[in-house]
Amino acid sequence: MANHASAIKRHKQSEKRRERNTSVKSTVRTAVKKVKDAVAAGKADEAKTSLSNAVSELGKAASKGVIHRNNASRKAARLSKLVNEKAK
Repeated sequence: MANHASAIKRHKQSEKRRERNTSVKSTVRTAVKKVKDAVAAGKADEAKTSLSNAVSELGKAASKGVIHRNNASRKAARLSKLVNEKAK
């Protein structure tokens, strides 16, 4: 454990951030999973609404720095492609 006051504070901050980041990542994974499940079930309307939610969650995660913006963009593009292919 840290001994200096600044190191103790830094440890507390890193713990808070780790918990917050874990929560955000979990939310993103759940949103992405809902899109993929809807596509697999053949529910086009549900897939489109889930897609918009997933893209929103990905954008939030990228803006908070939890995931890289290119990573979020790539995931959103692949999900959009998946939904659009199944909608045809």
